[in-house]
Amino acid sequence: MSADLLGTIVAATRRIIEVREQAVPLSLLRERVTRPGVTPAAAGGRFLGALSRSGRLNVIAECKRRSPSRGVLRADYHPATIAAGYAAAGAAAISVLTEPTFFDGSLEHLAAVRAAVDVPILRKDFIVSEYQILEAKDAGADAVLLIVAALAPAALKRLAAQAAALGMDALVEVHDADELTTAIECGARIIGVNNRNLRTLEVDVKASERLIALIPGDVVAVSESGLRTADDLLRLRQRGYGAFLIGERLMTLPDPGRGLQELLAGVPCS
Repeated sequence: MSADLLGTIVAATRRIIEVREQAVPLSLLRERVTRPGVTPAAAGGRFLGALSRSGRLNVIAECKRRSPSRGVLRADYHPATIAAGYAAAGAAAISVLTEPTFFDGSLEHLAAVRAAVDVPILRKDFIVSEYQILEAKDAGADAVLLIVAALAPAALKRLAAQAAALGMDALVEVHDADELTTAIECGARIIGVNNRNLRTLEVDVKASERLIALIPGDVVAVSESGLRTADDLLRLRQRGYGAFLIGERLMTLPDPGRGLQELLAGVPCS
């Protein structure tokens, strides 16, 4: 595998989109998604609102079967069941991996989760085109992930605007100060600091600690990856993070929903 994992995944993603567009053209997908009453409408800002709750610990709990760094996390993978457990435990939102080649994800997983829960859903993927945003809307997502390292600034701004036009939020992901500047200049309202370097897979939770001072106060800051204990969440919340994305730590437990419940119980609500 290439040392630049992100570049490898993005290249694979572009090829996958080409194949999908041959089966369902962009114009047809756009018509299907934008025609009133055809698909469940995600109210604009639901995801942002869920992450902005005060007096509660806002966790985006993740459904994913596999990761490039650890391989298969859960051989017996039923995303709808896992999501229902997360929702019952108090997840603010649920992230669903839909990337097929490196994470064993699919849009069908997202649609199944949408049918199982009412909480906001994030499509976690390597979004590089309008086609994927339309797919996300069609499957019932409330938000999409936009990774600054994978996109030119103009593309980032365009994709965020396309998501907003469909009533969806964008979680704009950064890893360093330069990427954070790009996210801010593009008008991001939700910025996620990924403690995992997507090019090397190395995890450094201090990335969140370093960048929080540079995130504007009117932006919801999300810390992602490498968060394992209630103390991790409490420390970062005190520094200014409004939400936390947690995946592998929960997915490797016998009961992910119970794991989330126990994690939330370990952090005071105010």
